[in-house]
Amino acid sequence: MVVLVGCSGWSYDDWVGRFYPVELAKKKGDWFAYYSDYFRTVEINSTFYRPPNEFQVRSWVKKAEGREGFEFSIKMPQLVTHESMVKLEAGRAAEQAASFERICRPMADAKVLGAVLLQMSPYFKNEAQALEALKKVLDAVDHADIDYAVEFRHRSWLDETGKEVVPEALEVLRERNVANVLIDGPGFPITKLETADHAYARFHGRNYDIWYRDEKEDDFRINRYDYLYTKQQLEPWVPRIREAEKDYNKVRVYFNNHGRSKSAKNAFELMDMIGVRHKPKEIRLQDQHTLGNF
Repeated sequence: MVVLVGCSGWSYDDWVGRFYPVELAKKKGDWFAYYSDYFRTVEINSTFYRPPNEFQVRSWVKKAEGREGFEFSIKMPQLVTHESMVKLEAGRAAEQAASFERICRPMADAKVLGAVLLQMSPYFKNEAQALEALKKVLDAVDHADIDYAVEFRHRSWLDETGKEVVPEALEVLRERNVANVLIDGPGFPITKLETADHAYARFHGRNYDIWYRDEKEDDFRINRYDYLYTKQQLEPWVPRIREAEKDYNKVRVYFNNHGRSKSAKNAFELMDMIGVRHKPKEIRLQDQHTLGNF
Protein backbone atom coordinates (compact mmCIF):
# COMPACT_ATOMS: atom_id res chain seq x y z
CA MET A 1 0.00 0.00 0.00
CA VAL A 2 1.11 3.54 -0.73
CA VAL A 3 0.91 6.63 1.48
CA LEU A 4 1.58 9.93 -0.28
CA VAL A 5 2.00 13.14 1.72
CA GLY A 6 2.28 16.55 0.11
CA CYS A 7 1.11 20.16 0.11
CA SER A 8 -1.80 22.01 -1.44
CA GLY A 9 0.19 23.97 -3.99
CA TRP A 10 3.86 24.74 -4.39
CA SER A 11 3.98 28.23 -5.92
CA TYR A 12 3.98 30.56 -2.90
CA ASP A 13 6.19 33.65 -2.69
CA ASP A 14 6.29 33.47 1.12
CA TRP A 15 8.05 30.08 0.88
CA VAL A 16 11.20 31.76 -0.41
CA GLY A 17 13.86 31.79 2.29
CA ARG A 18 11.90 29.21 4.26
CA PHE A 19 11.40 26.25 1.92
CA TYR A 20 12.83 27.57 -1.34
CA PRO A 21 16.41 28.90 -1.30
CA VAL A 22 16.69 32.66 -1.72
CA GLU A 23 18.58 32.17 -4.97
CA LEU A 24 15.39 30.71 -6.49
CA ALA A 25 13.33 33.80 -5.61
CA LYS A 26 13.16 34.98 -9.23
CA LYS A 27 13.19 31.51 -10.77
CA LYS A 28 9.64 30.34 -10.24
CA GLY A 29 10.01 28.00 -13.16
CA ASP A 30 12.40 25.95 -11.02
CA TRP A 31 10.16 25.73 -7.99
CA PHE A 32 8.32 22.58 -9.01
CA ALA A 33 11.54 20.66 -9.67
CA TYR A 34 12.77 21.68 -6.21
CA TYR A 35 9.46 20.77 -4.57
CA SER A 36 9.31 17.37 -6.25
CA ASP A 37 12.75 16.50 -4.90
CA TYR A 38 11.09 16.35 -1.48
CA PHE A 39 7.47 15.32 -2.14
CA ARG A 40 5.85 12.73 -4.39
CA THR A 41 2.51 14.48 -4.71
CA VAL A 42 0.88 17.90 -4.77
CA GLU A 43 -2.67 19.18 -4.78
CA ILE A 44 -3.32 21.72 -7.54
CA ASN A 45 -5.67 24.50 -6.46
CA SER A 46 -5.58 26.62 -9.62
CA THR A 47 -8.05 24.32 -11.39
CA PHE A 48 -10.68 25.37 -8.84
CA TYR A 49 -10.57 28.96 -10.05
CA ARG A 50 -10.28 28.25 -13.76
CA PRO A 51 -10.38 24.99 -15.74
CA PRO A 52 -6.97 24.35 -17.34
CA ASN A 53 -6.44 24.34 -21.07
CA GLU A 54 -4.74 21.53 -23.00
CA PHE A 55 -1.39 23.35 -22.89
CA GLN A 56 -1.49 23.58 -19.09
CA VAL A 57 -2.38 19.90 -18.76
CA ARG A 58 0.48 18.91 -21.05
CA SER A 59 2.86 21.07 -19.02
CA TRP A 60 1.93 19.19 -15.83
CA VAL A 61 2.47 15.88 -17.57
CA LYS A 62 5.87 17.09 -18.73
CA LYS A 63 6.82 18.33 -15.26
CA ALA A 64 6.27 14.83 -13.88
CA GLU A 65 8.40 13.13 -16.53
CA GLY A 66 11.32 11.31 -14.96
CA ARG A 67 9.79 11.62 -11.49
CA GLU A 68 8.57 8.08 -10.98
CA GLY A 69 5.38 7.78 -8.97
CA PHE A 70 4.74 11.52 -8.74
CA GLU A 71 1.06 12.49 -8.69
CA PHE A 72 -0.98 15.66 -9.14
CA SER A 73 -4.33 15.73 -7.41
CA ILE A 74 -6.61 18.36 -8.90
CA LYS A 75 -9.65 20.30 -7.71
CA MET A 76 -12.91 20.32 -9.62
CA PRO A 77 -13.66 23.88 -10.85
CA GLN A 78 -15.85 26.11 -8.73
CA LEU A 79 -18.17 26.40 -11.73
CA VAL A 80 -19.30 22.91 -10.78
CA THR A 81 -19.14 22.81 -6.99
CA HIS A 82 -19.81 26.42 -6.02
CA GLU A 83 -22.13 27.56 -8.78
CA SER A 84 -24.08 24.92 -10.67
CA MET A 85 -24.39 22.48 -7.76
CA VAL A 86 -25.35 25.19 -5.29
CA LYS A 87 -28.10 26.27 -7.71
CA LEU A 88 -29.06 22.57 -8.00
CA GLU A 89 -28.52 22.74 -11.76
CA ALA A 90 -27.56 19.06 -11.82
CA GLY A 91 -27.50 18.61 -15.58
CA ARG A 92 -25.29 21.61 -16.13
CA ALA A 93 -22.95 20.58 -13.29
CA ALA A 94 -22.65 17.07 -14.74
CA GLU A 95 -21.74 18.42 -18.18
CA GLN A 96 -19.13 20.75 -16.68
CA ALA A 97 -17.61 17.96 -14.59
CA ALA A 98 -17.41 15.62 -17.58
CA SER A 99 -15.79 18.36 -19.66
CA PHE A 100 -13.20 19.00 -16.96
CA GLU A 101 -12.37 15.31 -16.83
CA ARG A 102 -11.92 15.15 -20.61
CA ILE A 103 -9.48 18.06 -20.51
CA CYS A 104 -7.45 16.42 -17.74
CA ARG A 105 -7.59 12.89 -19.20
CA PRO A 106 -3.99 13.10 -20.56
CA MET A 107 -2.80 13.22 -16.95
CA ALA A 108 -4.59 9.96 -16.20
CA ASP A 109 -3.25 8.40 -19.40
CA ALA A 110 0.28 9.41 -18.37
CA LYS A 111 -0.25 7.92 -14.86
CA VAL A 112 0.38 11.27 -13.13
CA LEU A 113 -3.18 12.01 -12.05
CA GLY A 114 -3.74 11.36 -8.36
CA ALA A 115 -7.32 12.08 -7.34
CA VAL A 116 -9.94 14.60 -8.42
CA LEU A 117 -11.26 16.56 -5.43
CA LEU A 118 -14.75 17.98 -5.25
CA GLN A 119 -14.48 20.53 -2.46
CA MET A 120 -18.12 21.38 -1.96
CA SER A 121 -19.31 24.91 -1.31
CA PRO A 122 -20.16 25.77 2.32
CA TYR A 123 -23.51 26.81 0.80
CA PHE A 124 -24.18 23.36 -0.69
CA LYS A 125 -26.64 22.10 1.91
CA ASN A 126 -28.16 18.69 2.43
CA GLU A 127 -31.63 19.70 1.33
CA ALA A 128 -34.06 19.49 -1.60
CA GLN A 129 -32.34 17.73 -4.53
CA ALA A 130 -28.76 18.20 -3.35
CA LEU A 131 -28.01 14.49 -3.02
CA GLU A 132 -29.49 13.81 -6.46
CA ALA A 133 -27.29 16.57 -7.90
CA LEU A 134 -24.23 14.94 -6.32
CA LYS A 135 -25.21 11.57 -7.80
CA LYS A 136 -25.65 13.06 -11.26
CA VAL A 137 -22.24 14.74 -11.18
CA LEU A 138 -20.46 11.61 -9.96
CA ASP A 139 -22.23 9.46 -12.56
CA ALA A 140 -21.04 11.83 -15.30
CA VAL A 141 -17.37 11.11 -14.57
CA ASP A 142 -15.20 8.01 -14.79
CA HIS A 143 -15.03 7.11 -11.11
CA ALA A 144 -14.21 3.51 -12.09
CA ASP A 145 -10.78 4.40 -13.50
CA ILE A 146 -10.06 7.73 -11.80
CA ASP A 147 -10.01 8.29 -8.05
CA TYR A 148 -12.55 10.88 -6.93
CA ALA A 149 -13.00 12.43 -3.48
CA VAL A 150 -15.72 14.65 -2.00
CA GLU A 151 -15.21 17.18 0.81
CA PHE A 152 -18.46 18.23 2.48
CA ARG A 153 -18.32 21.60 4.18
CA HIS A 154 -21.85 22.43 5.38
CA ARG A 155 -22.79 20.86 8.71
CA SER A 156 -26.17 19.74 7.37
CA TRP A 157 -24.27 16.81 5.87
CA LEU A 158 -23.53 15.54 9.38
CA ASP A 159 -25.67 12.98 11.20
CA GLU A 160 -27.39 13.43 14.56
CA THR A 161 -24.14 12.93 16.45
CA GLY A 162 -22.49 15.75 14.54
CA LYS A 163 -19.44 13.55 14.11
CA GLU A 164 -20.10 11.63 10.89
CA VAL A 165 -21.47 12.33 7.42
CA VAL A 166 -25.09 11.23 7.02
CA PRO A 167 -25.46 7.56 5.96
CA GLU A 168 -27.30 8.33 2.71
CA ALA A 169 -24.45 10.53 1.48
CA LEU A 170 -21.85 7.95 2.52
CA GLU A 171 -23.78 5.32 0.59
CA VAL A 172 -23.73 7.44 -2.57
CA LEU A 173 -19.96 7.70 -2.28
CA ARG A 174 -19.51 4.04 -1.34
CA GLU A 175 -21.50 2.81 -4.34
CA ARG A 176 -19.18 4.75 -6.65
CA ASN A 177 -15.89 4.12 -4.84
CA VAL A 178 -15.56 7.85 -4.11
CA ALA A 179 -13.60 8.85 -1.02
CA ASN A 180 -15.14 10.86 1.79
CA VAL A 181 -12.45 13.47 2.49
CA LEU A 182 -11.18 13.45 6.05
CA ILE A 183 -10.83 17.06 7.19
CA ASP A 184 -8.68 18.55 9.93
CA GLY A 185 -9.71 22.16 10.25
CA PRO A 186 -12.29 24.61 11.64
CA GLY A 187 -15.97 24.24 10.90
CA PHE A 188 -16.19 20.48 10.33
CA PRO A 189 -15.35 17.50 12.56
CA ILE A 190 -12.70 14.90 11.80
CA THR A 191 -14.97 12.08 10.63
CA LYS A 192 -13.93 8.44 10.62
CA LEU A 193 -16.06 6.53 8.12
CA GLU A 194 -14.49 6.03 4.70
CA THR A 195 -16.14 4.95 1.49
CA ALA A 196 -13.59 3.87 -1.11
CA ASP A 197 -10.51 1.73 -1.68
CA HIS A 198 -8.47 4.94 -1.49
CA ALA A 199 -8.38 7.58 1.25
CA TYR A 200 -7.96 11.36 1.07
CA ALA A 201 -7.16 13.67 3.99
CA ARG A 202 -6.73 17.45 4.07
CA PHE A 203 -5.22 19.61 6.82
CA HIS A 204 -6.49 23.20 6.76
CA GLY A 205 -4.99 24.37 10.05
CA ARG A 206 -6.91 25.26 13.20
CA ASN A 207 -7.22 29.04 13.09
CA TYR A 208 -10.74 28.94 14.52
CA ASP A 209 -10.75 32.62 15.40
CA ILE A 210 -10.09 33.97 11.90
CA TRP A 211 -11.56 31.22 9.73
CA TYR A 212 -14.84 33.01 9.15
CA ARG A 213 -13.81 36.62 9.62
CA ASP A 214 -11.07 39.04 8.63
CA GLU A 215 -7.71 39.09 10.36
CA LYS A 216 -6.97 41.78 12.94
CA GLU A 217 -4.44 44.51 12.19
CA ASP A 218 -2.00 43.25 14.84
CA ASP A 219 -2.33 39.64 13.66
CA PHE A 220 0.91 38.35 12.13
CA ARG A 221 -0.84 35.48 10.38
CA ILE A 222 -0.90 36.24 6.66
CA ASN A 223 -4.19 34.40 6.14
CA ARG A 224 -6.42 31.77 7.71
CA TYR A 225 -4.11 29.03 6.43
CA ASP A 226 -1.12 30.42 8.33
CA TYR A 227 -1.09 27.77 11.03
CA LEU A 228 1.52 25.32 12.32
CA TYR A 229 0.33 22.00 13.73
CA THR A 230 2.17 20.76 16.78
CA LYS A 231 3.48 17.21 16.82
CA GLN A 232 0.94 16.47 19.56
CA GLN A 233 -1.87 17.53 17.21
CA LEU A 234 -0.54 15.28 14.45
CA GLU A 235 0.03 12.24 16.65
CA PRO A 236 -3.62 11.02 16.64
CA TRP A 237 -3.40 10.73 12.86
CA VAL A 238 -0.48 8.29 12.98
CA PRO A 239 -2.39 5.12 13.99
CA ARG A 240 -5.23 6.11 11.72
CA ILE A 241 -3.00 6.41 8.67
CA ARG A 242 -1.18 3.22 9.52
CA GLU A 243 -4.50 1.40 9.79
CA ALA A 244 -5.60 2.89 6.47
CA GLU A 245 -2.47 1.48 4.85
CA LYS A 246 -3.84 -2.00 5.47
CA ASP A 247 -7.29 -1.35 4.01
CA TYR A 248 -6.77 1.03 1.09
CA ASN A 249 -4.79 0.93 -2.14
CA LYS A 250 -3.56 4.46 -1.64
CA VAL A 251 -3.73 7.08 1.08
CA ARG A 252 -3.27 10.70 0.02
CA VAL A 253 -2.63 13.40 2.60
CA TYR A 254 -2.38 17.11 1.78
CA PHE A 255 -1.48 20.01 4.03
CA ASN A 256 -3.27 23.21 3.06
CA ASN A 257 -1.87 25.33 5.91
CA HIS A 258 0.52 26.86 3.39
CA GLY A 259 1.25 30.20 5.07
CA ARG A 260 5.03 30.72 5.28
CA SER A 261 5.69 27.09 4.23
CA LYS A 262 4.11 25.65 7.39
CA SER A 263 2.42 23.00 5.27
CA ALA A 264 5.77 21.71 4.08
CA LYS A 265 7.12 21.56 7.63
CA ASN A 266 4.08 19.67 8.92
CA ALA A 267 4.16 17.32 5.93
CA PHE A 268 7.76 16.40 6.74
CA GLU A 269 6.87 15.88 10.38
CA LEU A 270 3.97 13.59 9.56
CA MET A 271 6.09 11.60 7.10
CA ASP A 272 8.68 11.10 9.82
CA MET A 273 6.01 9.98 12.25
CA ILE A 274 4.50 7.38 9.92
CA GLY A 275 7.80 6.22 8.45
CA VAL A 276 7.57 7.65 4.94
CA ARG A 277 11.08 8.25 3.66
CA HIS A 278 11.94 11.65 2.21
CA LYS A 279 14.95 13.81 1.46
CA PRO A 280 15.99 15.72 4.62
CA LYS A 281 15.10 19.40 4.68
CA GLU A 282 15.25 22.12 7.32
CA ILE A 283 12.55 24.77 7.07
CA ARG A 284 13.15 28.14 8.70
CA LEU A 285 9.91 29.54 10.00
CA GLN A 286 11.25 32.50 11.96
CA ASP A 287 9.60 35.76 11.00
CA GLN A 288 10.86 39.27 11.64
CA HIS A 289 7.94 41.50 12.59
CA THR A 290 7.73 45.21 11.92
CA LEU A 291 9.45 47.76 14.18
CA GLY A 292 6.05 48.82 15.46
CA ASN A 293 5.99 45.73 17.63
CA PHE A 294 9.04 46.63 19.69
